[in-house]
Amino acid sequence: MLQKAYETDFGTQYLGKIEEFIDSEAGTNLKGKVQLLLTSPPFPMNNKKKYGNLQGQEYVDWFSSLAEGFSKFLTKNGSIVIELGNSWEHGRPVQSLLSLESFLAFLKNEKADLKLCQEFIVHNPSRLPSPAQWVTVNRIRTIDSFTKVWWMSPSDYPKSDNKKVLRPYSKSMLNLLKRKSYNAGSRPSEHVIGDKSFLKDNGGSIVPNVIEIEQIDDSRERRVPGNVFSIANTRSNDYYMKTCRENNIKPHPARMPLELASFFIEFLTDPGDIVLDPFGGSNTTGFCAERSGRKWISIEAMQEYTEQAMIRFKDPAINSNIRKEIY
Repeated sequence: MLQKAYETDFGTQYLGKIEEFIDSEAGTNLKGKVQLLLTSPPFPMNNKKKYGNLQGQEYVDWFSSLAEGFSKFLTKNGSIVIELGNSWEHGRPVQSLLSLESFLAFLKNEKADLKLCQEFIVHNPSRLPSPAQWVTVNRIRTIDSFTKVWWMSPSDYPKSDNKKVLRPYSKSMLNLLKRKSYNAGSRPSEHVIGDKSFLKDNGGSIVPNVIEIEQIDDSRERRVPGNVFSIANTRSNDYYMKTCRENNIKPHPARMPLELASFFIEFLTDPGDIVLDPFGGSNTTGFCAERSGRKWISIEAMQEYTEQAMIRFKDPAINSNIRKEIY
């Protein structure tokens, strides 16, 4: 049964399943108001996980069925951003098509009428070697170190502004702006570069759609948006992880990287907009939304993780006012 777990000045955490929330009074009242639905659902894995995950065609059918409900929450120019990892065939060194099939079924749900705005790759070089059997035991595959993120919307022109997530210019670009000259003219690609094309200082460069959670090459200058990629997903010294260790709490095993949530919240919303996460987990989305002045709603089916998520809002860095409901 759906229950309100706790509230802050900016958001509300519910305990229950997203299917319950969609049909609830709270869900009905939220329809047409969400600017960004940002989530990382249970991945379609062959091994059952504590946080729950379906398998095979059952997963595809379940995942695609959510598209209609999710799209009804959105404003006319709202966005859905979903992170999905890869899966492998059981007992075989063969990558499964399940993630791709699930996404395509979700996107092609005619009742949702969604368009694919862009695909992103999220690379994390510190991920544990997986699938272990084929990477570290048999040594016949390489490490599966990335997830895919799909950005969708019912509109061709959802609210977005890449000027809010600019990277600092490289040293060479800063030198070019200072020098005010470069090698203009034709390129082998047949593009023609004007003599003033790159002389305007836009405050930074546009980010690519390959996102590095950590630096891939330590010798290369790290250039990430100023306030977005501030905390590495593998670091164990942030407030949430430190508090979990001190209280012998096992953290949620599939936490969305803080950097990833922050990036899309900054990119696709403005302060005061509503951000929804239907698979809240440890409520990374709610925490990042609160930190950036966005309103948020989070739904999580497991009480253990809902209780655990409150730790994030006790972080002195965001000064949240938590009001408990059922705990």
